[in-house]
Amino acid sequence: MEDNLIWCRSEILRQSKAMVPVLSPMAQFGLNVFEGIRAYWNMSESQLYAFRLDEHLRRLMDSCRLIRIEPPHQPAEITRFFRDTIKANDFRCDTAIRMTVFGDGEGTWNSSEPVSMFIAPIARERTSIAGLQGKAACVSSWERISDNVMPPRIKVGANYINGRYAHLQAQRDGYDLPIFLGRDRKVSEGAGACLFMVRGGTLITPSLTSSVLESITRATIIEMARASGLVVEERSVDRTELYLADELFLCGSAAEITPITSVDRFILGNGEPGVITVGLLEEYHAIASGIDPRFPEWRTPIY
Repeated sequence: MEDNLIWCRSEILRQSKAMVPVLSPMAQFGLNVFEGIRAYWNMSESQLYAFRLDEHLRRLMDSCRLIRIEPPHQPAEITRFFRDTIKANDFRCDTAIRMTVFGDGEGTWNSSEPVSMFIAPIARERTSIAGLQGKAACVSSWERISDNVMPPRIKVGANYINGRYAHLQAQRDGYDLPIFLGRDRKVSEGAGACLFMVRGGTLITPSLTSSVLESITRATIIEMARASGLVVEERSVDRTELYLADELFLCGSAAEITPITSVDRFILGNGEPGVITVGLLEEYHAIASGIDPRFPEWRTPIY
């Protein structure tokens, strides 16, 4: 990994110089809340656009509130640090940025202070549509965490260990990725990404009360799809509906839109990424990079 410049504890420094105490709540117990944000390069405008930065910052503040830590900075300040860090690296390409508020110093799982923050950008290309391939998924035997156990709407680092169990099991069983069921045995989401399916031309996604993250990408796809005339349903989804889906995909800031072409060896559609899935990914890239001028409030210019 390249030794990029990052922002940490109010200064810009090399990533290799950023240290976290081994006895911090972050290191010992995963006490951190975070956001993964993508920024897309628009070559014709020589501009880098951060996608839905305001919404990510709002969710970061919500996560801090729910896990009961005080954020060291407010959104307006963080936006300035965010821009400064990307500019310090002179990134003029598609970029992924991790923004994390964490339990610092020396403490235990119930410590509330001290709290610090870092912002770490890396160059990361968008998903190649020309080389787009479907993934093989399985329904995991691991259950998705729930609101009364470890609330998935809080984007906290420790929650992702749930996804690790399912992801490693899926790979060892010969699949690319898992799909979770919740406590009610209804479909929830993937390991770190929300899920959509297409049946009979209708775009369907599990509701926000189905043990899913309140995903910004999920909300984006719903709004894009409805603006394009697609019918969208948010509801409970049965496991067997996945096997009968015409198209299926995961979505998230990191995943963007990731097509799934089989579930538990059931081939979906013609076994290739579907027309609606590919169309949504093309539209997503165009809007996020400013090629499509709609939804200008979703793009924050860096330069």
